[in-house]
This record gives sequence, C-alpha cells and structure tokens, in this order.
Amino acid sequence: MRKILVIGSGKSASYLIKYFLDKSGSENLHITVGDLSIDNAKKLTGDHKNAEAITLDVFNEASRVEAIKNADIVVSMLPARFHIEVAKDCITYGKNMVTASYVSKEMQALDADVKAKGLVFMNEIGVDPGIDHMSAMQVIDRITDKGGKMILFESFTGGLVAPESDNNLWNYKFTWNPRNVVVAGQGSAAKFLQEGTYKYIPYNRLFRRTEFLEIEGYGRFEAYANRDSLKYQSVYGLDAIKTLYRGTIRRVGFSRGWQVLAALGMTDDSYTIDDSENMSYRDFVNSFLPYSPTDSVELKFRHAIKIDQDDTIWDKFIELDIFSSTKMVELKKASPAQILQKILMDSWSLDEDDKDMIVMYHKFGYELDGKKHQIDATMVTIGEDQTYTAMAKTVGLPVAMATMAILNGKIKTPGVQIPITKEVYEPILEELEDYGVIFNEKEVPYLGYNPLNV
Repeated sequence: MRKILVIGSGKSASYLIKYFLDKSGSENLHITVGDLSIDNAKKLTGDHKNAEAITLDVFNEASRVEAIKNADIVVSMLPARFHIEVAKDCITYGKNMVTASYVSKEMQALDADVKAKGLVFMNEIGVDPGIDHMSAMQVIDRITDKGGKMILFESFTGGLVAPESDNNLWNYKFTWNPRNVVVAGQGSAAKFLQEGTYKYIPYNRLFRRTEFLEIEGYGRFEAYANRDSLKYQSVYGLDAIKTLYRGTIRRVGFSRGWQVLAALGMTDDSYTIDDSENMSYRDFVNSFLPYSPTDSVELKFRHAIKIDQDDTIWDKFIELDIFSSTKMVELKKASPAQILQKILMDSWSLDEDDKDMIVMYHKFGYELDGKKHQIDATMVTIGEDQTYTAMAKTVGLPVAMATMAILNGKIKTPGVQIPITKEVYEPILEELEDYGVIFNEKEVPYLGYNPLNV
C-alpha cells in the first residue's frame, strides 16, 4: 500500500484525513496520523482499517525520522515554524512534502536541495494562502492568454461566523487561532498599490481605512488591508499592474470597534502587565485610561474614544462585559493582547451548534482591445459542525488533493513551490467544485478604485 504520513491532527485536519480515508480503498492508501496527543489523532482515524494513529513528537528526532522513512509522502499540518525539521528529513530520505503554510525563508533556502533530489515541496495550498492563489491565477492566466493586460487585482478573504450562528453585535466569532486575530496587522504598515501609487497605512489607522464589498445572498462586508499586498506581485506576473490590494473581510462595523481597542493599546503584545493575574476586566480597561477621582471607568472610556453613550458602538463594548468587576484576568505577567484575547474568548467562542463561514472575493480589472473590463469572483463556504468546519474544509481539501496529485505523478515539477501553475490549480479547483467550493464569476463595469477608500 502507498503510505501517507500526516503530522498534526488539529482543527484543520478533519476534512484532510476524511478525504484520504474515503480514497484509501480505490487509491490503495494507508494513512498514518501522528500527533503529540494520540487521542486527537484517533478521533480522526477512528477504527478505519487503512489508518493508524501514533504518538509523534516532532522534536524527537528518532521517532520523527522513523515515521518519515516509512512514508511515501509527508503532509505537515504543524504550525509553520515547526515544518523545517520535517522538511530536512524529507530531503534526506527522498520524500515529497505538502504544507498549507507560507513559505518561510528557511523553507525557500531548501529549494536547490529539493530540486536536486527531484522532490516536490508544495506549500501555501490551504485557503489563504492556497485557494486564493489558485482561483486568482486561473482568471489572470485566462485574461493574459487572450491578450488582456491586467491593471487591477484586489483579493479579500475572511474566516467568519455563518449567518445562522451570527448572534452578537460584532457579527464575529473566532473560527481560527484567536491570537492571530488579536495581533493582526501589527509590526509594520500595510502597503499596497493604488493607481500606480504606493500606499501605506500604519497600524493605528488600519481599521478605519476599509473597503466595502457586496456578496449576493450574504449582504455587505468590509475589508481592511493586509500587511503586504505586494508580496505576490511578481509571483503572479503583475509587475506592470496599477492597483494591487489584498485584504481581510469582516462584517460592516467590526473594524470601527476594533480600532478603539487598538487605539487604547489593548492589542499590544510587546510588554507584560504587572499583577495581571489579580486584575478584573474592569481593572484592565481602567489601566489604559486617565486617573479621575470622580469619573467612572465607563465615562472615561467614552471620553477617551470620543463617543456618546447612545452611539451604537457603545453596545459592542457593553456586550463584551469589559467593565465587569467580578470577571478576573487570572493570567500571570500577561501582555495586553493576551488579556484581550481571554476577554474576547468569553464572547466570541463558537457554541457547540455554531457553524463557521469562509468568504473570498476577487476583483480583476484588465484592458483588452482598447477597452477596460472587470470580473468579480466570489466564493462562500459554510461549515457543517465543529469538526467539519468551513475552515477545515477549505484548508484541508486542497492539501489532500495536492498530496494525491503528487503521489499519482500528476504534479511533477520539482522544488519548493506554491500552487500558481496550471499543472496544479486546474485539477484541484475542478475537484473542489465537487465538494461545494465554487467561485461565481460575473462581468461588471470597470470601476477602478474608489477615491473615498484610499
């Protein structure tokens, strides 16, 4: 039997492993799922005759090497920073490798060795990055193949709560790593291209510079800029493009509220707060506000962010219960971001019956035969439950499909790579449609950029 090793059985692995199990009979597969917690792995493999769960510590060289040597291909679903040791072993023992993570500098540095061994190391084959790459390149290649010249590309993705589970004033719940949500956008200014001009948005203004999006059947959304929209300019072959913008999708109104938390300093992760374990939520909020012998914390908060008590945004903060004097932080030497994350998890954790939703929106502007055209493409996927989530589906299925394509010799080009070639994206996007991951395209009048949003 052909042996697939999956390292990591976290939240994004459910659809991935189910796909392999469903194909195991017809494709002659044996799937080994390795995780520090064998119980997590067993939940996903069950008692399937073609699968086994093992305890695997990626930092235990002996067990890691043994598992990799016994595999025909390795799928690493570990956090990105842990891929590199697996990758080095895959080179040593001649194994192809697939990850959903961004290509790190350390991973890219292995490219020559990977090519020398004739191996395929496919990365960024999840949802974002992943499905965004493939769906974008499919349309860009189609436009350029018929002689069109790309002048605008905007791409947006959001992991959100499904409409039927959307029951808080922020219209948001954590569907992925809460920490990444809290610290998003920090570290450097967002940069992008707008009508041939480089634009920069510092973190302190990021969430007030939004673009509105309408998705048929799902209403209105807003998007704020990603940290570096230019990262894939050359990779996508868009060196001459005038507008290039990548962003994160939220429901309208979220960003205004988040801007307040960021402006007060609650998302900062660069220092720790003394005696944080003995703080109430109210104490935490008050620590960012001026002293007053008479004004309440609520009044100081409203003064600091310059809103009236009847402003609708005020209800968002009341709903978070951040002024509670009885709820305790209970985190020792915690950063503001860590404390805020704990507070938000009280309100934004998915309930047992909640469903999540992935939303993706691309805009393609191009010139052809002297005329300007625009194509808008949207994709919405809604999860089934807390195990088979939309996030797990859109991350795991492309990883699984790429793994099978490599195993079956359909993806042959060696090297450390991402899914931007027709060899990769055409069959995977076609198969994804069988699982309900479908892009709806429509021709619209070319709008260019909206000067109010830049």
